[in-house]
Amino acid sequence: MLIGYARVSTADQNLHLQKDALKAAGCAQICEDTASGAKMARPGLEKALGMLREGDTLVVWKLDRLGRSLKHLIESVQTLDGRGIGFKSLQDNIDTTTPGGKLLFHILGSLAEFERDLIRERTNAGLAAARARGRKGGRPPGGSTKKQEAALTLRQDPKRSVQEICEILHISQATFYRYISAEKETQTNGQHTG
Repeated sequence: MLIGYARVSTADQNLHLQKDALKAAGCAQICEDTASGAKMARPGLEKALGMLREGDTLVVWKLDRLGRSLKHLIESVQTLDGRGIGFKSLQDNIDTTTPGGKLLFHILGSLAEFERDLIRERTNAGLAAARARGRKGGRPPGGSTKKQEAALTLRQDPKRSVQEICEILHISQATFYRYISAEKETQTNGQHTG
């Protein structure tokens, strides 16, 4: 049995094109989501995965409808393969129920792994070179000065809690208190020099 899965990222997009293509491909059922590909929770996909049985095939309009990233896509298809379930992408002409489709997907998986290894290698080489020059990795201390200024301004409003300020600025409470400490230190240093 062919089970279709369609997804759009936002509510103002529609699923008509995908659903029409999935119906034309012979999908008996079509599950759908309106969610960003980066979101973990996709109830429509969970439903489709729950319906699939050994010998069935999950069909999507395009590869990016299923995976949040190439790594996630490959892991998802490998999981399906482990359950004896095929995978088909209509626009990308990939069908893992055929020997050619299986080979193509294994090549994609190998390329993704190769890319991850290259990135890891370059990152390690860059960190080693920086250490040799006496530099450490990681984010620079202090964070965004605009956020710091905004945090200090919002702090002047007695009605606002620290938690509320942190939620507004998308910062942790530790970062907020670092901003406050840095400001006090600046004021103290200014008094000593003046």
